[in-house]
Amino acid sequence: MRKLIIFAIVGFFAQLIDGSLGMAFGLTSSTLLLAYGVAPAIASASIHMSEIATTAASGMAHWKFGNVNKRMALLLMIPGSISAFIGAAFLSSIPGEAVRPYISSFLLLLGLYIFIRFLFWPSSSGDEHDVKPAAYVRKRILLPLGATAGFFDAIGGGGWGPINTPVLLSRKEAVPREVIGTVDTSEFAVTLSATLGFILFLGWGNFDWQWVAAFVIGGVAAAPLAALLVKKLPSFLLGVLVGGFIILTNSYTLLTAFNQPSTLILVVCSVILFMWILGVIYSLKGKRLKKNR
Repeated sequence: MRKLIIFAIVGFFAQLIDGSLGMAFGLTSSTLLLAYGVAPAIASASIHMSEIATTAASGMAHWKFGNVNKRMALLLMIPGSISAFIGAAFLSSIPGEAVRPYISSFLLLLGLYIFIRFLFWPSSSGDEHDVKPAAYVRKRILLPLGATAGFFDAIGGGGWGPINTPVLLSRKEAVPREVIGTVDTSEFAVTLSATLGFILFLGWGNFDWQWVAAFVIGGVAAAPLAALLVKKLPSFLLGVLVGGFIILTNSYTLLTAFNQPSTLILVVCSVILFMWILGVIYSLKGKRLKKNR
């Protein structure tokens, strides 16, 4: 029972982060399950099963608060759903952990770019009060992006948000709340497709329904609150929050992947966290000074 309560609490905060920053439910949940010694395929399957409910709740909340770009969601979810099914089919034979450092390196660079751009150039960061929402992103970007994110989401237990969100936010015309809401909403179809693949290739017996229920309870409870945060928080602040989160999580992934000492990991993550907090304070202070001029 204690473990299930922990899973429910983790599900709540994971969805709160995922729904407000556009990523992290799968990564946070899979990290917990793998820490308990669960096989990667079983962990990913159980997480995707619980995400059917959490992504549905999150998508409806984002839709209600006007955070969704319909065209962008459709162009992401179609290739993403196909590749997620393929990823689920091959997970048992593909070492998902082996490719994660390469993806994390790419995401770390994007995170640095997003953090710096939203921190020092907030006026060109796509604030919804200054420019029109980015209703148009070319198909040649969205289709391969959705396909890549869907595949790695299935084999890694999380990847739809961490891949899509930073890439879309790195565009100059990006509106953070629209990117986050669209990525979260489109994830429902991708999750459904990946779960179908796991059911077909792993079978129902490999799902731990108590874990699924715990994650669902916590995640669904947090979904409306997360969508409201995206609606209320200013874009420049969301950009800094997302960028810092990407840098922190992917730095940790890289350090652990290369078997660095725990002390070094703690020091590096603490420094990044400190700089992240300073960045948030600086962005808020800069916005206040701009308003007072």
